[in-house]
Amino acid sequence: MQAKLEDSLRDPEFFLSHLTHLHKPILTNSNQFKPNHTMTIRPTHTALTILAVSLLGGPPAFAEDNDATRLLKERSAHLEPMITQVSESAYVASGYSPANISMIVGEDGLVIVDTGMMPPHAEEVLAEFRKITDLPVKAIILTHGHGDHTGGARVFLEAGGDEKPKIFARSPFNSEGNLFETGGVKINKLRGARQAGFLLPPEKRINNGIAPAASPPKKGNVFIGNPPRPTDTFRDGTKKLSIAGIDLELVSAPGETADQLYVWFPKDRVVFAGDNFYQSWPNLYAIRGTGYRDVRKWINSLDAMLAEKPAHVVPGHTQPIVGEEKSTEVLTNYRDAIQHVFDETIAGINKGMTPNELVETVELPEHLRDLDYLREYYGNIEWGIRAIFSGYLGWFDGNPTNLFSLPPADEAGKMIALAGGEEKFREAASKALQEGDAQWCAQLCDHLLALDPNDQQARSLKADALEFLAENLITATGRNYYLTVAQELRKSREK
Repeated sequence: MQAKLEDSLRDPEFFLSHLTHLHKPILTNSNQFKPNHTMTIRPTHTALTILAVSLLGGPPAFAEDNDATRLLKERSAHLEPMITQVSESAYVASGYSPANISMIVGEDGLVIVDTGMMPPHAEEVLAEFRKITDLPVKAIILTHGHGDHTGGARVFLEAGGDEKPKIFARSPFNSEGNLFETGGVKINKLRGARQAGFLLPPEKRINNGIAPAASPPKKGNVFIGNPPRPTDTFRDGTKKLSIAGIDLELVSAPGETADQLYVWFPKDRVVFAGDNFYQSWPNLYAIRGTGYRDVRKWINSLDAMLAEKPAHVVPGHTQPIVGEEKSTEVLTNYRDAIQHVFDETIAGINKGMTPNELVETVELPEHLRDLDYLREYYGNIEWGIRAIFSGYLGWFDGNPTNLFSLPPADEAGKMIALAGGEEKFREAASKALQEGDAQWCAQLCDHLLALDPNDQQARSLKADALEFLAENLITATGRNYYLTVAQELRKSREK
């Protein structure tokens, strides 16, 4: 049978008769690439290669980059290290570290906004800043407590000359990290490493969507971080500062984190947005695990930034937006996109829709769908929809069947029996992957693994399915998570 099939594969007419069964990923309205759609394609060498592998029993192969992978690779150019002078006195270092590091030059000193993820990153940026000015650092402003914004603080503290710089932040500072610490939650470190791709080999990492791929020290937890203790904090409203002849306003701006602030520099009309804005669909929910990120407060914080009428916007990640017209346009569209998803989700909730139903219906309006700074490079719209639902209603989706679900092993046993036995169930899982339906394959494998977590065949097949799903996803965090778990499944099998 195998030899006969191989002979048939050399016949172009054979391929033409089977091409309509080949599942090929396409770009959906939400910028997520899903393999469950078919499209007409010509029998190119690439298509024939993919089909041949599929028909001969293996998982679908990619002989060239699909749209998701191509766009994510193209994104890397945006994340190259660069120093941008956004105004007369403000400079931004992007691409040197996962988070941006900014410098405001005053009469006799500097103000640093965020410090990068690690001291080596901060040292490289400081060396670049020293090509512009040798003034001492007078103050450090931390827009929030995430470790990728606070980990380089020591370097800038040591650049203060005779006077140690002050550190300004909002209280309760590092609220997200403190929640994990006080609750004794530790799994978020592993989940965070999966999301960021820290455990993957370099060849499997493209970038992190809004940041270059970087690897932190193995000790500690970069997401919780070990931030320095602020010398000055405020909780609500606005805190005005005058440092080195620089007048600044620190504004309470809860959003991605509860301790978030933005910095308004009135003289040059620059807003330093922290992580409430970067050029990607925002991470309304992080798959490493977070509490509810209050989306309404996030929208209000964007409204406050817009009310400043900034001439320039410095995001927490990615390149700055330079120019008043562009800054207004981008911030407005960003704010409107989040508001639309929130409003549509709440409307669906009030109709009794479940999270699974909501993610099938809520999408961006047409005029926002193709804007590059709203592509799902880092956050994902579906995850945000689910987070809004759980943020308001908790885990229960409203279907009473799910109040007390069957244990996974019990459900798996019944599903396998319904399919006619384990052999047929395995065949169905393999066939699903061969036909490009990797999601269904992975879900079937989960039933097999519920009965036997050490089922080597199921582990291998699920790893294949996760790698296929990763290849078709533009969201770098999800892609990294798929690839890391696939790697874990294979390593466990090898042991």
